[in-house]
Amino acid sequence: MTTPLLSTDPARIGPYTVLARIDSGGQGTVYLARAADGTEAAVKVLGGTWEGDSRQRERFARELDAARRVSPFCTAAVLDADMDAEPPYIASEYVPGPTLRSAVEEGGPRTGPDLDRLAIATVTALAAVHGAGVVHRDLKPGNVILGPDGPRVIDFGIARVVDATRQTTTVAGTPAYMSPEQIRGRPCGPAADVFSWASVMVYAATGHRAFPGGTTLATVDRVLGSPPDLDGVPARLRPVLERCLDKDPERRPPALEVLGALIGGGPLPGAVAATLLLERTATAVVSDTARIRAVPPEPAPPRHPLPDSGPATGTLAAVDPDGAGAPARRSTGP
Repeated sequence: MTTPLLSTDPARIGPYTVLARIDSGGQGTVYLARAADGTEAAVKVLGGTWEGDSRQRERFARELDAARRVSPFCTAAVLDADMDAEPPYIASEYVPGPTLRSAVEEGGPRTGPDLDRLAIATVTALAAVHGAGVVHRDLKPGNVILGPDGPRVIDFGIARVVDATRQTTTVAGTPAYMSPEQIRGRPCGPAADVFSWASVMVYAATGHRAFPGGTTLATVDRVLGSPPDLDGVPARLRPVLERCLDKDPERRPPALEVLGALIGGGPLPGAVAATLLLERTATAVVSDTARIRAVPPEPAPPRHPLPDSGPATGTLAAVDPDGAGAPARRSTGP
């Protein structure tokens, strides 16, 4: 959703003509803009108070590096950037559509095949992010766009590139969707994103948070010490989310294993097979759930199959049994 420009907003950013506002926050503002060839883009610029802050510029450059590392099939592709401009900017693919947060607020929880597609598409994006050596660190309903060709994960503003020598200990993110280790300021790897993804799926399926609280402190206390509130989560999805919401990051499954469970097969060994799985899922996820389930990974014996129990747990059904096949409610968006 866009809003009109303010009198203080720029008319141009680099080669882009500014059309409207998309969002704004502590770091800066995102504008809808148009390139000379007519291409629309989401252009993010540092806010006025941060323009001269070298640390924020470094963070902005890290965001660009992280975004460029990730395959764009489930994210918003980077089109252009200039870190030396005043202010520096990053231009990304503009994905029209509401955020998951606004869609749930306006249209209610996702159900049936709509929820299945959302879960598969977003964990596919997460697997691609992790496969590129990046940890997102701020996965939340506001950072999932329900685009016309499927959900996209956006905003790598506090993402970090993971290497063999360093993992971030900076406390940043949205408490209701942060992992316990992230809240405590401990090293955060891909498992922290898996926890956040599961929290987002609880919200998508139910309209309430996995760890509700009236204040930030109350929410933090629940994330650290209470089990998640999974009331209303469909039975087929609950075991997967329970594993992902484990307080211990070592016991959470990796995103690729979650993806294998959701599409009805175990994870594939090896980087080549993993790439094939992501490519197949990215192609299939924009179609109906039946097509998604008709494109299984290459047969391979599962490693530590997820979930652990119950004959009705490893595959997402095409129809929500609790909804008796009722069609999903979807926000029309802007």
